[in-house]
Parts: sequence; C-alpha cells; structure tokens
Amino acid sequence: MAETKLSNTKIYSVLNDVFLWSQNQGFRGYNKHDGLNSPILTLFLGWGKWPRIVAIQSVMRCPINLRSFFNIKKTYNPKGLALFAQGSLDLYRYTQNEQHLQNAETLLGILQTIKSPGKWSGNCWGYHYPWQDPGFFAPANTPNAVVTCFVCEAFLDAYEVTQNSQYLDTVARAIEFFLNDLTILKDTNEELCLAYMPLPMSMRVLDVSILIGSVIARFEKYKKTTCYRNHADRLVRYVINQQTDYAAWFYTDPPEDSRITHDNYHTGFILDALFRYMKSTTNFSYNDYYINGLEYYAKHLFNKNGSPKWMHNKDYPFDIHGAAQGIITFSPHMEKFPDLANSIAAWAIDNMYTGNGRFYYQKTRYYTKKFTLLRWCNAWMYRALAKLYRYK
Repeated sequence: MAETKLSNTKIYSVLNDVFLWSQNQGFRGYNKHDGLNSPILTLFLGWGKWPRIVAIQSVMRCPINLRSFFNIKKTYNPKGLALFAQGSLDLYRYTQNEQHLQNAETLLGILQTIKSPGKWSGNCWGYHYPWQDPGFFAPANTPNAVVTCFVCEAFLDAYEVTQNSQYLDTVARAIEFFLNDLTILKDTNEELCLAYMPLPMSMRVLDVSILIGSVIARFEKYKKTTCYRNHADRLVRYVINQQTDYAAWFYTDPPEDSRITHDNYHTGFILDALFRYMKSTTNFSYNDYYINGLEYYAKHLFNKNGSPKWMHNKDYPFDIHGAAQGIITFSPHMEKFPDLANSIAAWAIDNMYTGNGRFYYQKTRYYTKKFTLLRWCNAWMYRALAKLYRYK
C-alpha cells in the first residue's frame, strides 16, 4: 500500500470542522433507512411489508437526496450521538483539552433523554424511524441491540476516562435489557445467540451476539465482577464458531438467510468486538481467529489505494461507513498494518470530503452521492479520524 502524507494537523482540522458542522445541525440529521418518516410515503406505501420496503429502498438508493421533498424530518440517531461522544473522548485522551470532554458529556446527556419508551427490563435505544426489513417490521423507537451496544460502548469509554460510576450504572441497566428482552435464538452450554430486536424473529445476525458479549466483558472488567461472564463467553464463542476456514464471517447464520455475504463494516464490527472482549477478559485464546480475521479484512475488503470495498467480491459502491470502519479497526495495529489506516483516511478525505465539515455518503462507478447522512457519514468519520489521531 502506498505511503500517505496525512498529517495530524490535517486530521485535527477536519475533525474540528466536522464536529462544528454537525453541532450546527443540532446533531440531528437524515438516516439511511428513514423513508417511512415521510408522511407522504407512509400514507401511500405504509400499509404493508413490500410497499414499505419499496419506500425505504427508493429513498435510500436514489442518486440525489429526496428527503426534504418527501418532508422527512431530521432526527437524533442514538448510534450517531454515541460515535460523536467516543470521538470526543479519544480527542480528550490525546489532547487533554477539556472542551472535548465537555462535548462528550453533553452528547451522553442527550442520550440519557432519548431512550426507547416502553416497558423494557432496562436501558435501551433504537432508531427514530419505522424500519421494514424482509424479516421484521420495527416501529419507530423500537429498541435495537446493535444501537444499544454502541451507546453502551460510549458510556464505557466515558467511565474509563472519568471514573464516574453513573456511566457504569447506565450500562448495567442496559445489560438487563439484553439478557431479558431480546429473543433467544440459540442457548446451549457452549453458545448463546440473541436476536437483533425484542421482536419475533429467527434471523441470527452474527455481529449482534459478539457486540453484546463485548459490552458485558468490558462492564465486568470495570465493575470487578463476573456475574455475567458465562453469558459473555457463550455469546462470543457462538460467533467465533461461525468463522469460515478462510477467516471470514457471513452476515447471518446460516449464510443463506441473507443476501449479504462478507461485507465491509460488519466484518469490522465483529473484529473490534472480539478485540475488546479479549482485552477485557485477558482471554487471548481466540487471538489466532482475530489476527486471521484482520488479515482477511485487509486483503479482501480494501483496495490498494485505501478505498473500501462493498463486499469481498464487489468494489462499488465505495461507502463512507466502510472507510470509517477500516480506520477504526486498523488504527490500533500500526505495527502490523503500518500504513493501512492512514491510506484509508487519506482516500476518504481526498474522495468523500467537501472541505467544510461534511463527508459524502457513497461513490459509485459513475457518480458520487454528494449528500450527508449525519450518523452514517459524519459521525462515523469523526469517530474514525479521532481514533486515528489518537494512535498515530
């Protein structure tokens, strides 16, 4: 991979501009799957599964941003707020600039006010739009395991930095949601698999279980307890056991349950969660799975110029989320992958950045989708560049 000349000064400048632009939006923005937040589309297409899918996919896939035309409002996205908070905490770790810590604490405060309503066992968060998938329909604010995991990671980072026990208490209550409300899809002495949402569903999405296992492991490390250790171990072991003999993971188990095969950012999610689990438990018996997975991710899901592939066998579209995920995953491993995170970041800034605080969504073979989805574009890249800045 070609050497890049992306300086810390450049990275910090981009970070400040991205944060300021996003802050000026009130940290509210459009979302990838928010088509059913349109009163127009809901009126005409909100009555059934496939019409709802048409509405969501049409808005998502259009080369231009139709959301204002369809009267789709900008909203908070809990995962996006968590990513901005994590980025700010990384910047505080490196610079000791109190403003970054204040920014993170403000964002965490907002997260405390936008939990999913309802009678759940504990703290949980979801997307502020209705979501129709081929396998389920989730009304707006339905709690979501992945979103809740990312929010928990932000609170765990905040505890690590501040030692404020209230942040740890927030995660403790979220674990009650994970273990009591999510549908159990597999439960044996060796393995545990939990569903994406607390809805009737059968699809086993692999990153869900290991993300939950990672949260539990980090929480128990800080809390100095092992009450949930068996749950964490079985959640992680289930996902480890699904790694292929060539060190990849499919999106689902069994693979034929989804058209997604070995994609970019879900692979990164699994690797990062495994890394956090191993560091938290000091159980490195899965290290070979991790290293082999990293090598597969680097070789098969990024091009030599740093551009992120969509799938292991498909380049386009180059998606900003894939670029961000690669930076996050490879930043702590500068020795093994000396220029990879830098190359990905340089490619993203050269090809997907406006120069005034906004990252674009996707670059196809023939055109670029030159609009910004706040969580998908800015929040992910802010999180990624802040981590790169910390580790460079």
